[in-house]
Amino acid sequence: MNTPNPYRNQRAEDVLKALAMDFIERESNGTSLVTVTNVILENRGKNLHILFSVLPEDKELVVLDFLKRKTGDFKDFLKKKSRIGIIPFVEFKIDLGEKNRQIVDRLI
Repeated sequence: MNTPNPYRNQRAEDVLKALAMDFIERESNGTSLVTVTNVILENRGKNLHILFSVLPEDKELVVLDFLKRKTGDFKDFLKKKSRIGIIPFVEFKIDLGEKNRQIVDRLI
């Protein structure tokens, strides 16, 4: 009997997060600090959402535009560096939850 491994998705997300951080570090020009805060793998591995934060905050939209342009390159990077069978649809998003947490920390 083949039982699904409950940790498989978490391990895949951890690997994808490390690969996303590596890719962004290689491709960015260093004018802002980009941190991958979370990776969400959905729809049985068909969709990948990469959440990130940016310092300074005024560069967020520039970084988002840059990462959206580099999505194809990131998928090629995943093909080379991972053992994922089917490369998921990739979407980069600004982590609004982390941004809200930082605002609350400042208020406290």
